[in-house]
Amino acid sequence: MSVVSVEDRRSTMDSEAKTSSVSNSGGGEGSLDRLLPSVSTGLSPRKRTTSQCKSEPPLLRTSKRTIYTAGRPPWYNEHGTQSKEAFVIGLCGGSASGKTTVARKIIEALDVPWVVLLSMDSFYKVLSPEQQAMAASNDYNFDHPDAFDFDLLTHTLRKLKQGKSVKIPVYDFTTHGRQKDWKTVYGASVIIFEGIMAFADKELLQLLDMKIFVDTDSDIRLVRRLRRDITERGRDIEGVIKQYNKFVKPAFEQYIEPTMRLADIVVPRGGGNMVAIDLIVQHVHSQLEERKLRWDMAALASAHQAQPLPQTLSVLESTPQVRGMHTIIRNKETSRDEFIFYSKRLMRLLIERALSFLPSQVHIVQTPQGEDYEGKTFHGKRITGVSILRAGETMEPALRAVCKDVRIGKILIQTNQDTGEPELHYLRLPKDISEDHVILMDCTVSTGAAAMMAVRVLLDHDVQEDKILLVSLLMAEMGVHSVAYAFPQVKIITTAVDKKVNDLFHIIPGIGNFGDRYFGTDAPPDWSDEDMDEPSY
Repeated sequence: MSVVSVEDRRSTMDSEAKTSSVSNSGGGEGSLDRLLPSVSTGLSPRKRTTSQCKSEPPLLRTSKRTIYTAGRPPWYNEHGTQSKEAFVIGLCGGSASGKTTVARKIIEALDVPWVVLLSMDSFYKVLSPEQQAMAASNDYNFDHPDAFDFDLLTHTLRKLKQGKSVKIPVYDFTTHGRQKDWKTVYGASVIIFEGIMAFADKELLQLLDMKIFVDTDSDIRLVRRLRRDITERGRDIEGVIKQYNKFVKPAFEQYIEPTMRLADIVVPRGGGNMVAIDLIVQHVHSQLEERKLRWDMAALASAHQAQPLPQTLSVLESTPQVRGMHTIIRNKETSRDEFIFYSKRLMRLLIERALSFLPSQVHIVQTPQGEDYEGKTFHGKRITGVSILRAGETMEPALRAVCKDVRIGKILIQTNQDTGEPELHYLRLPKDISEDHVILMDCTVSTGAAAMMAVRVLLDHDVQEDKILLVSLLMAEMGVHSVAYAFPQVKIITTAVDKKVNDLFHIIPGIGNFGDRYFGTDAPPDWSDEDMDEPSY
């Protein structure tokens, strides 16, 4: 295994970028200025034979709705910004060199649930009708760099590295085109990006934190291709050898092998080199530890003392009716039935108050008497409700009662008792939520850590900050300040704000554990009444 400094790689990169002269038999002349190694002309086109990698971590379960269960730490600070980016490993090597095997073994050895495997095969360009005809007759060169959509690939990898939600095309090698439904990926802490030309693009290289080249003997790669193409694809040995000699081998020598010098680590023998894989895993673990965010609750609690409440906060008018309902639900002697009844009444008032902050436009209708009436209608595409489980889920009926056909999403955030960090354990968001006004629902907000993470998740899914409304029955001043400071454009609506948070970050005087009281969940017998007050952050 050889290790080369990143500085040497970058100097080589710069010199090669200045001297490279690239042309492509498949067209797009002049579009390859961003490529690093110099290439020559004269390569014959060939039909793509490698299939899309199907090895994906279990958390990438996607359909029309995206569902993730990762337990991912937020890695965001009290300002609402990302403290560290995801760690990106680039895996390059020839066809059948064992890149996917190396990636799988790295994932297994890392033993963390938020690793994303991104295959370059997903980013072939959409072919024109003429190119489709060429591909059908094996006359289109799928192994030329110009066959890949590097712009989309770079944009996707950059967003994923920044912690954003991304949509990845699903390529169909049978039709040589992208399928209608793309898959959504979110929550990557480690990204393994593999492809035969993973090191071919200058912008792409800048996104890679570690560059690994899988170096496997050409005879072994040929044997693997023979076994795969004959047993899995029904081809004869003469055709496989002819294809290898005419297309695969020249492509490796022209485009792939020159990028070996850009690698930080060269792994001989592919997935069988466990020594190299162990060293890679050790380095990644050290990087993950450096990127870990420790939430300083004490600092968060004192950061906004004596500051006036933010202008983005709207508190329901404390009428005798509202005050009376708070008296009932705050009373520890209140029965569960009464607690639910009056909580629902407050929720309905709260949701209706929140709706008044949505944008509207003038709309004139004609009454049954034939007269015009100048009214208002919602000025936006959709309204979506997102509840922070489990207490926030109790507000969904109130939202549905006033918003017909509203879409609902769910986020489960729990605090890690060892680190004090909020962690994302479950996420289900409606499709195309980025276009919506979102009502984020949580019954109580103490420190604001969970609410901040939920807002951050929505922003990562491209929801605009000024289209997010955080609604809560009860908030602590600390939580209000924390959310408003991190996200100054988020509107905060609540029925009451309590001033204090105790040493355990429970709201004082508070309302108790809302979820336990609403759902009738019995607390452990060794809990005191004080411990029952607002355990969620």
